[in-house]
Amino acid sequence: MEPRDKRNFAALRENNLKTARALALKEAMMAFFLYTYERPARKHFKWWCNWASRSRLRPMLENARMLKRRFENIVTYLRLGVTNAASESINSKVQWVKYTARGFRNKENFKTAIYFHCGKLDLMPPTH
Repeated sequence: MEPRDKRNFAALRENNLKTARALALKEAMMAFFLYTYERPARKHFKWWCNWASRSRLRPMLENARMLKRRFENIVTYLRLGVTNAASESINSKVQWVKYTARGFRNKENFKTAIYFHCGKLDLMPPTH
């Protein structure tokens, strides 16, 4: 955040508005993803959850609970820097193949269609 933005944000927080508290909580949670070591990240998250719980903002309390339930997966992301986005993308393509075909006679045909679609094969005959 730029220094000018920090000053503006500090002035906003002094008004004690719900939106200012919500924005501060959001920014504090985003700072969590800047950590590279697990121990300080856990400490920051615990601090953030306590703050969100005391904020009296129902959406933030719900977010804190949801993040607590998934916290070990979030820590795994911090540790490894890997997400399941690639597998979700492949699954999305498989579901699209299944939907557009509206059924297959057998599993082999389904498997072939998946390979054909996800394999990005160029089946155009070469032009000489």
